[in-house]
Amino acid sequence: MNDAQDNGSEEENPGMTDQELNEIIENLCLSKVEEFILLGYEHVTGKDIWDCVSDKYRKTGLPSLHQIVNDILSLKSTAFMNWMTISMYRGAQF
Repeated sequence: MNDAQDNGSEEENPGMTDQELNEIIENLCLSKVEEFILLGYEHVTGKDIWDCVSDKYRKTGLPSLHQIVNDILSLKSTAFMNWMTISMYRGAQF
């Protein structure tokens, strides 16, 4: 989850340190993990959630905090599983 330390994070989230931003993101990802566990996805980690959500930030950079929060909390299990499948085809290690 260290990807949240991109240069744009301080400009878009004034008064917030990279550590604070990382903690917020990590807590949100862990909350989503708990939700997925309740749905039967027992082996999902917070890092998996962040990797899925942040995959679309690769080209554009880290968006504002409210967009990150929205992206994490609105992530559907089907979208996550599609991302996992595509990542496996690309050769990512899980």
